[in-house]
Amino acid sequence: MESVFSKLISGELPCHKVAESDDFLAFLDINPNTEGHTLCIPKIAEDKIFNLSEQEYISLMRFSRKVALALRKTVKCGRIGVSVIGLEVPHVHVHLIPINSIEDMTFQKKVKVDTKTMALLANAIASNFK
Repeated sequence: MESVFSKLISGELPCHKVAESDDFLAFLDINPNTEGHTLCIPKIAEDKIFNLSEQEYISLMRFSRKVALALRKTVKCGRIGVSVIGLEVPHVHVHLIPINSIEDMTFQKKVKVDTKTMALLANAIASNFK
């Protein structure tokens, strides 16, 4: 199924990429809860996380963990929150959100981050991705 994420994967649409492998892509959310809010997606088009095979699911979580560790090195926060909701875009995506309080995870409070800051932040996270 085609989605905005499919267009990010193919390069039809730009994104602030923080990490990429043959099977996954991580990029900054354009409507973030907090600065550094990152999405990790599989490159296969699947709407629901539990429709992934067990191996695909485990690999996505392994990739997301590596991104979270890079994010934690880059953005000052109490911890990195993880959420999988799946209602916004019909493509599996893991939210990694730098948080200091539960309110940062509610998706009710959003922050504005300008394009220049997003580019610098994406590069900084990418440099910490191992």
